[in-house]
Amino acid sequence: MRPKPFIPKELDNDARYVKNQTDSLIWHRCRNRTLYADTDRSQIVYHANYLRYFELGRASLMRDTAYPYKEVEENGFIYPIIEIGIQYYTPLYYDDPMIIYTRPSDLERVKLKFDYTITHGETGEIVCIGFTRHCAINSSGTPVGIDEKTVHLWQIFPK
Repeated sequence: MRPKPFIPKELDNDARYVKNQTDSLIWHRCRNRTLYADTDRSQIVYHANYLRYFELGRASLMRDTAYPYKEVEENGFIYPIIEIGIQYYTPLYYDDPMIIYTRPSDLERVKLKFDYTITHGETGEIVCIGFTRHCAINSSGTPVGIDEKTVHLWQIFPK
């Protein structure tokens, strides 16, 4: 089954954000290109490497909203992934450009979720869609409430 079309339109002349014309959701956008090391013997990007691309999208979003993940950890919070979901549609190959779209999704007391869509950077074809769910813990590994700055990120992300 094919996903609904993803039709991004730049938001307010800010290249970092787009509005999907299909469902009106706002997404953060960053670009990347596949490395030879990302591919397997068939020259297709190895499936687990998409999780690295999700991390790039997530880190870029947080950095662009003035709260880099490094600062999250310096403030005593860690957000390990506790659940992952991904659906693959079209492969990427060596040196293919890609666009990684990321958006904050669910926010609970101790859990948060990011959604992702990766498209081919030239054709716009959807490569994969997915999510990562994280749990807030302190440096001792004890679950804690989401820190105020991260909650603020969810509040200020364009609607």
